Amino acid sequence: MEDLTEKKQAIFESLLDLIKDHGFHGAPMSQLARNAGVAAGTIYHYFESKEQLICELDQYNRARISRVIEGVLNTDGSYEERFYRLWNELYRFYVKHPNVLIFFEQFINSPYNSGRYLDNKSGPLYQFFQRGIREGVFQSTNAEILMVLVFGSINATAKLSTFGSLHIGRQQLDKVAGMLWRGITIDSSHSKETSKQTLRTK
Repeated sequence: MEDLTEKKQAIFESLLDLIKDHGFHGAPMSQLARNAGVAAGTIYHYFESKEQLICELDQYNRARISRVIEGVLNTDGSYEERFYRLWNELYRFYVKHPNVLIFFEQFINSPYNSGRYLDNKSGPLYQFFQRGIREGVFQSTNAEILMVLVFGSINATAKLSTFGSLHIGRQQLDKVAGMLWRGITIDSSHSKETSKQTLRTK
């Protein structure tokens, strides 16, 4: 995504605040201009319509999350180490930016959504899971399903922590990530035992 001017970023952040409090329909351009501290004409200088603005806000948020994903997956470490780092970094991002969490939840169920995934088949997260499937780390399923499971667990936990009454500590977070890791990976000890049994029957 192109480098943002300060005014354009202010518009995005102000729209996130309005959507959090009032939803898409309760975020008129006039109110958005006042909250962002810009003239209404400035908004239309950057965006032809509210629809374009909301779709670009979606791209803006996706780009922010992509940077988190790339920052983790481009580091050294085993699949397990990078998975845990990724889960925790994305969790921290959503807790720090709850407006983004609310935006995605509303955007997915809105007519503005074109049905795209948060990542795609050329993205680093898809490639991470696809390689892991080929190398026997992850369960032999569609990489997109693994992505849905990961984001679903992170989103649900972040919402519970941010908007719920339950305090989630460090140990509990590790347990949640661990349960997901064990659920989507192949049990190496089970695989070895299965291989031994196969050899014994030959």
